[in-house]
Amino acid sequence: MRIFGTILAGGQGRRLGGVDKALLRLGDETLLARAVTRLGPQVEMLALSANGPEAAYRAAGLGREDAVLPDPPPGDQGPLAGVLAGLDWARAGGADWLVTAAVDTPFVPCDLVPRLLLAAETAGTGMAIAASGGRRHPTAALWPVGLREALAAELAGGLRRLGAFGAARGAALAEFPVGPGPDPFFNINTAGDLAAAGAALG
Repeated sequence: MRIFGTILAGGQGRRLGGVDKALLRLGDETLLARAVTRLGPQVEMLALSANGPEAAYRAAGLGREDAVLPDPPPGDQGPLAGVLAGLDWARAGGADWLVTAAVDTPFVPCDLVPRLLLAAETAGTGMAIAASGGRRHPTAALWPVGLREALAAELAGGLRRLGAFGAARGAALAEFPVGPGPDPFFNINTAGDLAAAGAALG
């Protein structure tokens, strides 16, 4: 069983003034470096789904051996396009599964992958989505590589919501506890969120 991982970082960061979130600093490291540290050890190979300059991502903490995956044309299709790029890369590499996590979730659990896999195997659905505090977090998910064609068709048909795709396929939920400390899937969208995440780091 081969599991690859993709960090989703293709968003526009509009509420942060158009900043590339992967390069945003939280404490003494970038959000990208933090994501690599937390997700990288859980997967066989790691990629970044992003549309900026590769050199900047390498300098910000992406490993030399990790892949950088731009969105497929026409671009600006949301996180589903990043998942599709990840599935194409994972399939080409011989993976069975792809796990995704958003770059703006700096507290993503270090046991994300095994718990998603357990939920999918227990439910027999093949796909699993993380949940915490009564909310689903569809950017943190386990995707069978075999879903690639179905996802590509939905994306071509205009679907843009990860959650809708997962719900239509009966994705299992992997529940993660909240507290003490921040929600494990707290995401940074505003300057206030960035300050709150910094305070949580102490």
